[in-house]
Amino acid sequence: MEQNHKQDEQSDLYAGFSTAYKSFATEAIHIGQEPEQWKSMAVVPPISLSTTFKQIGPGDHAGYEYSRSGNPTRNCLEKAVAALDGAKYCIAVASGLAATVTITHMLKTGDGIVCMDDVYGGTNRYFQRIAAEVGLKVSFADCTKPELLKAALKANTKLVWIETPTNPTMKVVDIKACSEVAHEYNKDIVVVVDNTFMSAYFQRPLASGADICMYSATKYMNGHSDVVMGLASMNRDDLYERLKYLQNALGCVPSPFDCFLCNRGLKTLHLRMERHFKNGMAAAKFLEADPRVERVIFPGLPSHPQHEVVKRQCTGCPGMITFYIKGELKHASAFLSNLKLFAIAESLGGYESLAEHPAIMTHASVPENERAVLGISDTLIRLSVGLEDEEDIIEDLRQALDAAHPKIK
Repeated sequence: MEQNHKQDEQSDLYAGFSTAYKSFATEAIHIGQEPEQWKSMAVVPPISLSTTFKQIGPGDHAGYEYSRSGNPTRNCLEKAVAALDGAKYCIAVASGLAATVTITHMLKTGDGIVCMDDVYGGTNRYFQRIAAEVGLKVSFADCTKPELLKAALKANTKLVWIETPTNPTMKVVDIKACSEVAHEYNKDIVVVVDNTFMSAYFQRPLASGADICMYSATKYMNGHSDVVMGLASMNRDDLYERLKYLQNALGCVPSPFDCFLCNRGLKTLHLRMERHFKNGMAAAKFLEADPRVERVIFPGLPSHPQHEVVKRQCTGCPGMITFYIKGELKHASAFLSNLKLFAIAESLGGYESLAEHPAIMTHASVPENERAVLGISDTLIRLSVGLEDEEDIIEDLRQALDAAHPKIK
């Protein structure tokens, strides 16, 4: 009886969403992990710490020369991620921002980038304060409206950068519509989707027309808050050859140990994301019903402005929630300071629940006037809902709201 109830809950949670990707868990566990590639027949890929590899003769090697150029442990991870993204290729780099920098290095002085207006603060900072200063022409557009993206495209536009859902205001972009707009304007424009929030389990940007799917794997893809890493997947041979060259030439590669940990994290990605969705939905519904909360932004709720887009292009939702608490900065601070289960910390996507204040923490580098336009106000709070028991998560949110607004129940 209890099992049937859980199955009914699961069906209701995923009602209307796209069908889950076939054999996702099987591919996460087996692709790139074949024991036959090792003389030892190890079931778990070993950590190859060697920086250099013996050659049979000068220039005659067994696939590896120097660990920056290629590493067996990294190779296992890249094959697995490519499979989960429905891609031919993947490169792993030292961080999400390293992926952003590596991709942007495909451009030259004078080339244009159109970026989603609401993005991770580090992405905004890199484009505005570094890329723009070395001669790239950067502009921002609200890509939730494809017509605004179309209006922003110019003859020199070479890269369209989409983040969906966005960080921190959880806007959702129609990847297919925006990819079509960009490619109709110029087939050579490279459309990049930052898929960090959704992970490969809930969204496949390449299947919707994007050219590159990238991640801060630090978040959900690794899922244990113990690795800093970036990933980029693609199907086009030319993009892979260029990015593989840049991966080696720029040198921002991850360590074999981090590759091992992230590869291990992928094995439970499907289980973790399902629990994140369940807990996230429960927390979002609780907050939306609470009189001390002004507004909740969670893509899984019907109240989300792009809820229909989410259901069309995703197979579920992560545990990311943004909400506005009623009052002012002191109320947001009181809420955060009184959390007991949630830790006040940057980052997201780990098994533990985290909470943060974007205007003061992750998006402090975004100019204040831009934060105001985007809605990153003093009362905005971002939650990364973890894998704890649902009732404990709800209770922690309740008692923190009680502390922030003791006179409103």
